[in-house]
Amino acid sequence: MTAFQIIAALISLTAVFSYLNFRFFKLPATIGVMLIALLMSLALIAAGWFAPGVHDAAVKLIEQIDFDDALMQGMLSFLLFAGTLHIDLSELKDHKGVIATLAVVGVLISLLVFGTLIYAVIGCFGLELNYIWCLLFGALISPTDPVAVIGILKEAKVPRSLEVQITGESLFNDGIGVVAFIVMSEIAVSGKDASVAHIGRLFLTEAVGGAAFGFSIGWVAYRLLKSVNNYRVEVMLTLALVMGGYALAMAIHVSGPIAIVVAGLFIGNHGRRFAMSDTTRENIDAFWDLIDEILNALLFVLIGLEVLVLAFTRDLFFAGLLAIPAILLSRFISVSLPVSLIRRCRSFTPGTVRIMTWGGLRGGISVALALSLPPTHEREIILAVTYVIVIFSILVQGLSLERFVRTLLKPQAA
Repeated sequence: MTAFQIIAALISLTAVFSYLNFRFFKLPATIGVMLIALLMSLALIAAGWFAPGVHDAAVKLIEQIDFDDALMQGMLSFLLFAGTLHIDLSELKDHKGVIATLAVVGVLISLLVFGTLIYAVIGCFGLELNYIWCLLFGALISPTDPVAVIGILKEAKVPRSLEVQITGESLFNDGIGVVAFIVMSEIAVSGKDASVAHIGRLFLTEAVGGAAFGFSIGWVAYRLLKSVNNYRVEVMLTLALVMGGYALAMAIHVSGPIAIVVAGLFIGNHGRRFAMSDTTRENIDAFWDLIDEILNALLFVLIGLEVLVLAFTRDLFFAGLLAIPAILLSRFISVSLPVSLIRRCRSFTPGTVRIMTWGGLRGGISVALALSLPPTHEREIILAVTYVIVIFSILVQGLSLERFVRTLLKPQAA
């Protein structure tokens, strides 16, 4: 199939699933389409016993889609920009200490805790995954997914201060997770040693370099937006900022996600206030809201369809089930330790640790990083277990988050 035919098939499926969810399932949009895609995948797997041709055709279609490339090199830039466009920078500044601590320290704590726990879990089933690969697994599964989190928070109606903390953390901690993933990949896959100096250089290049680059391209886009008053041109400029900026960031080896987050914050605040007319703001918001809705739905359909090409065994499935409490415990520890320290100098919404633990959703980024690993038996283990965690995270945590928040925020919550 050509690239156009593949995209056409995916968009058509996404549209049909969105319609079915709106008419019959009535779940949050992204969760609903993923659930329908997952059910269809399971039905196709079952149909393989009776109509192998149908199953094989579906598998062939999914195998032609490079999920890692589609998300990390394409969709993610649009989703991050759309997600940051409406974030108030003054609110983010009020919580910068919490967000920075959770994004850096929290990811590292989770990496170590989950890596250790999953090493024990994998060993229970006689599967071979040495400790370095387990730490690599911790690096790719620890960051919460901004794509999943932002969409769910819109429905959950958590207190604004807590929403800013969760959203801000999820927008920035993927950069830290990617740096950790790169370091652990070099050690686990190639056998290289990573010195403190090497890790520091990677952090500066990816995270700090990405933030500086994002500010630079955001400033250039702001000056261009300010010099014209035509919403069609200005929408095109924001599109160029996202696509061109992300591509250039990846070419010069700085963090594209962090660059787009910083650029989006710049345009969404300074640019919105000083460089856009009311008409331009309305049209840019409408354009990026639509992009966000379409790509979110498409991403979650892809997650649901990926089960068709995963190599699941009984042991891998049960290892995945045991990995769920392991990642929840890791998340709880990685949130509670930093919050306990910060709580000495600032107050938090009641139930913050528990809400952030249950609201720490994993999504497409973890799946994409797992798929980017070289084809080894370690990759098969990590990918299968990652998929089980992601499905549980989105379906169970995502669907129950609103009720969970309401329960914890009753007067007796602490």
